Amino acid sequence: MSHNQSDHIRQAVAARATRPLFTKISDWVRDKPEGGIAVMFVLVQVICIIGALIFPEEFRYLIPANIAVTLKSIAVPGIMALGVGVLMVAGEYDLSVGAQYSLLSIICADLSNYLGGDIAADPSNWWAPFLCLAIALALGTMIGIFHAFITLRFAIPSFITTLGGMLLWKGTTLLVHGASALRFKPNEPFATLFDSSVLQIGNVGVIHSSIIWFALFSVVFYFLLHHHKLGNHFYAVGGNRNAAVAIGINPARTKTIAFAIAGFMAAFSGVVAATRVGSIQPGGGLGMELQTIAACVIGGLALTGGRGSILGIVLGTCLVFTIQDVLLLLRAPAFYFDMFVGALIVIAVIMNTAIRRTKG
Repeated sequence: MSHNQSDHIRQAVAARATRPLFTKISDWVRDKPEGGIAVMFVLVQVICIIGALIFPEEFRYLIPANIAVTLKSIAVPGIMALGVGVLMVAGEYDLSVGAQYSLLSIICADLSNYLGGDIAADPSNWWAPFLCLAIALALGTMIGIFHAFITLRFAIPSFITTLGGMLLWKGTTLLVHGASALRFKPNEPFATLFDSSVLQIGNVGVIHSSIIWFALFSVVFYFLLHHHKLGNHFYAVGGNRNAAVAIGINPARTKTIAFAIAGFMAAFSGVVAATRVGSIQPGGGLGMELQTIAACVIGGLALTGGRGSILGIVLGTCLVFTIQDVLLLLRAPAFYFDMFVGALIVIAVIMNTAIRRTKG
């Protein structure tokens, strides 16, 4: 590189660093996959806050009880969406995470109750729910590896593998426990870790431990996906498998890890939800797989893999369940939520496709 060329590059870098703040924000919104959803999320929040200030009695968006309910509703699907999103970045899908959510939370609760981990049992058995959580997480990881093996060994789309897995794990749930609800009230300190309030306003616990877990996992996944070699491998195999092989990446191993992460997160979200609610419905997780995929797509993840961010997954999940909360406050029929999510998915995919075409 000649001396003049180096000077030109340094001048271009310096000019970019000294851009006005508005220009930097505009470039970030245009260049990043989560830019559009960030703008939409802020707009929705501004509109909701203005509406709540103008109509405080009719639209109770800002009261602590509503904030607490919204945050709780975001946490569990958000934890699941992190695993689903990483798998989508690697170019694969898992339609069985909702069925795994139900099955593994029931196995955890059943085993815990059997080992004396219930709050009404001997307090010295405090270790029982922790042991059962570890078993559920291990089973979730193994299920993910099993899906990866079937998908990669027989070269079939993960959509088909995990669609079969969804039916398999749904049937296994009914086989293991039947169709009745299961009580889950674990003893201390497990209950404190997974079902307690961090911030109390009056009689309302606004910040629940489940949202803390979501935040912690978001930070961990951020560094994994954006600042770790494994994250680069996820993007590489999802974006261009042949190019990934050419630079020495093993696609089978990388995708197996991504499947395992999705299974692990499905199990964790199921146990967190079961602890918070205090009971488990065998069909409680059905439909969550589509909600989490929708949140990821809305957050800017490409359906073809290789594109997306943890911030996009978080914002997509927050936006979807903020809209759900708004519809509930407006007393809209439940099917409005499905209509909104369906429309938003199509719009998000159209925007993502347009952005890719623009960038060539």
